[in-house]
Amino acid sequence: MREPRAEPPNLVQSVSRALRILEAVGREPNGLSVKQIASRCDMSATSAYHLVRTLHYEGYLTRLSDGAYTTGLEVADRFRELVNAFRGPSAVGEVLRRAAWESGYSHFLGSFVDKRIVITAVAEGRNSPYVEDLVPGFDEGAHATALGKSLLNTLNPVQRRRYLELSGLRRFTRNTLVSVPTLEADLARGERLGMQIEIAQYRPEMACGSVLIRTHRDEHQRYVIACATPAADLQKKAALVRTRLQQTAQHLREALAQTGAPTPITF
Repeated sequence: MREPRAEPPNLVQSVSRALRILEAVGREPNGLSVKQIASRCDMSATSAYHLVRTLHYEGYLTRLSDGAYTTGLEVADRFRELVNAFRGPSAVGEVLRRAAWESGYSHFLGSFVDKRIVITAVAEGRNSPYVEDLVPGFDEGAHATALGKSLLNTLNPVQRRRYLELSGLRRFTRNTLVSVPTLEADLARGERLGMQIEIAQYRPEMACGSVLIRTHRDEHQRYVIACATPAADLQKKAALVRTRLQQTAQHLREALAQTGAPTPITF
C-alpha cells in the first residue's frame, strides 16, 4: 500500500508511468492490450506503446498470442530477491520452518519496512488455515492481526494514532476492532498477557498470537514472531502457544544477531 505523500521534486515521470503499467497489468490475470493500458493508466497510446515495448524487452511484461500483455518473469525474480532480503540470514528461515513443522502452525516474521508494518517471512504449517494474501510484503490490516498489534505496540500513542490514521481501520470481519480506544485497550490486554492475540478479527475461524522478538530505536530493526491457528486452538491452548512463541523468539534473536547490527539492541 502506497502511503499518501507529496510528490517528490524531480520525479522521473516515465519511471512512474512504467510502474503504473505494471500495477494495472498485474491486476488483470488475462492481460491488457496497449489500448486498455493507456486508458487505465491515463496516458496517450503512443506513450503506452513505448513503455510497454520497453517493459516487454526487459522481461517485466509477457506478450500473449492475442496481443495482450501480462506480468513477466522478471517480476518473479525481483519478488524472490525481495523475500530473501526481508528474511535476513538463512538461519532465520530455518528457525521459522522448524517452528512450523514442530507446532503444525504457520509462522510469520514481521517488521517495519519504509514505516509500514510488513510480513517479512513465512513458513506454512499443516494445521493452520491457509490465507493467500499473508505472504512476504503484505502490509495491510495491522490493527486486525496479532503480528501488526505487536509492532503497533512498539510505537508511542501519538505515533500509533498517526499510523492508524494513514492506514485506516478497515473491518475485515464482524470481530475486527475498528476504533482507536478499543484497539488501545486490546493492546494493553495483550501486554498483560505477554502475547498479542486476535481471534477471527482478520479472517473468520482463524486466530493468531504474536510476541516481540526485539525492539530497537530504529523501527526497521524491530521484529515480531506470530503464528496462525484455527480459532478454537488458540482459545484452548493460549498458554502453550505463548510459550512456544517465546522460545521461537529466542532462537530468532540469535539468528538475527548474524546481521551484525551496528547499534546496541534492547530486548
